[in-house]
Parts: sequence; C-alpha cells; structure tokens
Amino acid sequence: MRLARSEDLAAIVKLTEAAYAPYNAILDAPPIPVTEDYAPRIANGEVWLLESGGELAGVITLERHEDHAMIFSVAVSPAFQGKGFGIALLRHADEQTRLWGLPEIRLYTNAKMQRNIALYLAYGYRETGHRPNPCRPGWVLVDMAKPVGETTTV
Repeated sequence: MRLARSEDLAAIVKLTEAAYAPYNAILDAPPIPVTEDYAPRIANGEVWLLESGGELAGVITLERHEDHAMIFSVAVSPAFQGKGFGIALLRHADEQTRLWGLPEIRLYTNAKMQRNIALYLAYGYRETGHRPNPCRPGWVLVDMAKPVGETTTV
C-alpha cells in the first residue's frame, strides 16, 4: 500500500471506471467516484494504491475529518475482484484512521449498490441513515459508520 502520486492519476481513473462499470446500468449514470477529479485528492494525500505483482489492484480514497475518517471510494480492478483486495483496502482505512487517532470511519454508498452494502455490513459497518444525494436528484445514499478496530470475520 502506498500513497498515490500525480503520475498515478491516469491509472487511478482507468481502474475506477472499470471497477464501477457494472453500476452504470443500475444507476443510469456513472457513479460519483467515476466522475471525481482525483488530482486534488492525490495532492492532499487522500488516495492510496494497492499493488499486486507490479499491477494496480485497488484504490482507496480516505478523507481525514476532525472526528472521523471518511471513505470516499473503494475500487478494485476487475482482474483482482473476489480475491480479498477490497477487504485489504478497508483494513488499510482502519489502520490509517487509527494512526490519525480518530475513533470512527464513515462512508456512504448508493442504495442500489446492494453488493457493496452487504460487504460493508459484513465488515462491521452499520447503517446510520438514508438521504437524497445532493449531486444526483433521485439517487438515495446510505450512510454507514464503524468504530475503528471493530470488524467481523470477512
């Protein structure tokens, strides 16, 4: 796991597009992480890369807030999905949040992304609410949170 650098931007965009591609049809539009400008996030030290065998396997974008960390995006390359890389990225978020001295990790996801919600619940997140997506009318977000260090046996 390493922090992303500016020269990683194209690879991050390509992986994110591929990882979220199955949701394009479900949502009738690209998910928010696909449309994100990652350059400022890379400059702010919010993007970490997981590599395997010299290839980019996954990307996690983690924001530091005053009282919690916020996962903006978890993306695993389709070639590496189903092999535990998503869990490895979530564990990294746990560790980074612990290093920052913060007690909780939060995230939000689209209510139609049931596979992601199931993974987060299995990993120890709990749903804390539902709300309209302020950027995409008609979309519903599911807010989730987990105290640092609490996980299940995923």
